[in-house]
Amino acid sequence: MDLFKALVVRKENDDVSYEVESIKQENLDEGSVLIKVHYSSLNYKDMLATQAKGGVIRRYPMIPGIDLSGEVVKTTDESFEVGQEVLITGYDLGVNHTGGLAQYAQVPSEWIIPVPENLSLKDAMTYGTAGFTAAQSVRALEQHGMDPKLDQQILVTGASGGVGSIALAILVKAGYQNVTAMIRKDYQEKVVKDIGAHQILWAEDIGEKKALASQKYDYVLDTVGGDVAATLIPQIQEKGSMSLCGNAAGVKLETTVLPLILRGINLLGINSVNASREERETIWNNLADSWNVVDNLNTKTIKLDDVSETITALKEGSHVGRTIVEMD
Repeated sequence: MDLFKALVVRKENDDVSYEVESIKQENLDEGSVLIKVHYSSLNYKDMLATQAKGGVIRRYPMIPGIDLSGEVVKTTDESFEVGQEVLITGYDLGVNHTGGLAQYAQVPSEWIIPVPENLSLKDAMTYGTAGFTAAQSVRALEQHGMDPKLDQQILVTGASGGVGSIALAILVKAGYQNVTAMIRKDYQEKVVKDIGAHQILWAEDIGEKKALASQKYDYVLDTVGGDVAATLIPQIQEKGSMSLCGNAAGVKLETTVLPLILRGINLLGINSVNASREERETIWNNLADSWNVVDNLNTKTIKLDDVSETITALKEGSHVGRTIVEMD
């Protein structure tokens, strides 16, 4: 194989840097399937992978990129065939195994999901890890009683971001009638209203953090964590639930047990990295069918050479929607 492009993160002493380099197949980690990558995407976790003390990459140098879609070009596993369209999210991809921000990836076959018929390779990365996580969150809440046929109040935090915007779109398409989008900045209001948010909640208006507060929401789909999640837990209705999948607002959760033991609140942790194959196939089929919201999302497509601008936006908290990386 000739040289091909990859984003490579390197560490020297305490300094971490990244740039697009030309590499060979031998620079990829081992795997039974070689994939020509057509698309990847940029997620909050990918931004952390490029930062010193980001807490994501386990060894250097590393090709980041926690998801990809592309076609099989070589395989020793008869479960897949050359030319087949596939996708990967999670596992060790881009963390401890060379990832999706490259023109080729070599991976264990156990990580691979065939792209559903109703999705293109670009659609698959329009969702990417963010869309998979959003769908996981909606599914978990529905398994705990959230139902579009009932008059329930639902809140989505970080609703203009990657996970939040897709979760918001899924909820609206699924028929939920009282979906509130929590946002921080003025320009985000149009984004969430265009997706279909029924109400807006400004982050500064969520109230003070209390042990118990007035019950406002039946379900909260939280994408940011930290004090935002801690402030909202006491506002959940009796026997309601909150899903948690992000930490942009911090990793600490300073709260009390009172909402859990006095109101029966459920806190549902969402782990998209190690989801079972059965769950992955179910969710991707939903995203291709009843939850297909690709056309409702705020997206832009960039080239691998142009990722630094989006990484900066993710770091500064100004990134909106989804950014797909197209490989040449």
